[in-house]
Amino acid sequence: MRRQRWGINAASMTLVLGLALVGMAEAKTIRFAGYDWTVKAGNGLGPGPCDWRESNVSVDTEGNLHLKLSKAGKTWTCAEIESVRRLGFGTYQFWVIGQIDTLDPNVVLGLFNYPAPGQGSDGTNEIDIEVAQWGDPNAPNLSFTIWPPKAGLPPAGKSYFFSLDGTYTTHRFTWRSSNIFFQSLYGHRNDDQSPIATWRFAPPKPARRIPQKAEPVHLNLWLHNGLPPTDGKEVEIVIRSFTYKP
Repeated sequence: MRRQRWGINAASMTLVLGLALVGMAEAKTIRFAGYDWTVKAGNGLGPGPCDWRESNVSVDTEGNLHLKLSKAGKTWTCAEIESVRRLGFGTYQFWVIGQIDTLDPNVVLGLFNYPAPGQGSDGTNEIDIEVAQWGDPNAPNLSFTIWPPKAGLPPAGKSYFFSLDGTYTTHRFTWRSSNIFFQSLYGHRNDDQSPIATWRFAPPKPARRIPQKAEPVHLNLWLHNGLPPTDGKEVEIVIRSFTYKP
């Protein structure tokens, strides 16, 4: 009855929807590590803010994910992917290839969970492993951070200095309702040997300080405050593997 009252039939509704979608590009998706991911694109978007390009993300013939920080003219562009599926409590593991201990102070590599729209505001419901110095060349270059479920509470975190002899590292967090255990390790491994840094967060009131809802996984390579690398060099990081075990 509502459709007849407004004089809208199925054909005209299709036309209206088609017109509404004119000029709107569908977000690019890729397949990596057995999951579908949306590739970020746009200018002046957070974090940073930065400019983001789909061309900075690719999966090679061996299934490795490549994230690039690139320059075209005077413009620097960044890379990010977000899992289509929301994942909950469990172990998240990333095998990274790259000399990440010597990243420029303005470059950030992020391996993290982040709330989808409607799940919480920025600065909430986030579990981060970040290789970054946040613009300060004298700062630690590895951080584990947890943002609480609700706004208004401070994050919890630990930071570390680390250096590498090679280019293979494993980064992992195990997320439970009562605690989160972070690990970064030398090499690509499924065991707990050769740790770079570990930290367990187990607060007395976990429901107030630990995210409790399933959310997307993000991997990104970006510029702190949108500032270009001080060394002026482009960067490419390879994620050989991502695994999730509930």
